[in-house]
Amino acid sequence: MFATLRKWGEFVKFSHTVFALPFALAAMLVAARDNRGWPGWEKLGLILAAMVCARTCAMSFNRIMDRKLDALNPRTTARHLPAGLIPLAGAWTLWALSAAGLVAASWFLNKLCFVLSPVALFVICFYSLTKRFTDYTHVFLGVALALAPVGAWLAVKGAEVSGWEIVQMTVLAAAVVLWLVGFDVIYALQDYEFDRAHRLHSLVVAWGPQNALGAAFLAHMAMCGLLLAFGLMCRFRIAYIFGWIFIVACLFLEHYIARRRSLNWINTAFFRLNAVVSMVFLGVVAAEVILRGGFRLH
Repeated sequence: MFATLRKWGEFVKFSHTVFALPFALAAMLVAARDNRGWPGWEKLGLILAAMVCARTCAMSFNRIMDRKLDALNPRTTARHLPAGLIPLAGAWTLWALSAAGLVAASWFLNKLCFVLSPVALFVICFYSLTKRFTDYTHVFLGVALALAPVGAWLAVKGAEVSGWEIVQMTVLAAAVVLWLVGFDVIYALQDYEFDRAHRLHSLVVAWGPQNALGAAFLAHMAMCGLLLAFGLMCRFRIAYIFGWIFIVACLFLEHYIARRRSLNWINTAFFRLNAVVSMVFLGVVAAEVILRGGFRLH
């Protein structure tokens, strides 16, 4: 049983949930701060269920749509579908069940989340098709990932979300989009030759590796500016500033690795450093909200 669970978890890269989930939980804490209390363990469970289902749905669809390309790419031939480790029918079943799970979780959260759940499903799945027709596929993936903090915020506040909160969540969502654009460009360096040969689109193919890396660096610097603005808008102080400085340092290190090391180091830059960025962000937001916001656990 554990081997089967591990296989399916690896199929959808379950470990990469660490990228979006901390931003969603941070948004949940900020949204709940106005209520001066924990949103409730039931709501937390529903938010986690919606997040896991959304990401599983998106990743399953991505693997299904890319299975023929993955079979041709030497880097991805060992993935589960091209290698025959998982049946295509099983992948489609997982996609359908996870999509239904997202809609169900949204139903129990609030009416607004339920109404918006089909929109979220479309956005998170549509990304998988974009490399076939646009160089800005990274932006579409960023928008899909940015739905995590927006969804968590709306899960707490529903239709009662204020105009100021919409501004706050938009700034945070824009930061997540730019963050994703930056590190997805770095990740796309691995497939530069393959994508160019098979007429697949990305900024790396369109602009060349060095120019694309420059754009990724600018995206990450703009992301840092938006994160600082978000902290100021939320009236965060010392803990957040120290966390922000640490995040900036991680992003500089990521770009140093991408420029100075071999492609074998890409996964270090892609996974470990970005996982640290998201976890540090959640940690400092939680510290500010709980210690300075009068937040109470029930």
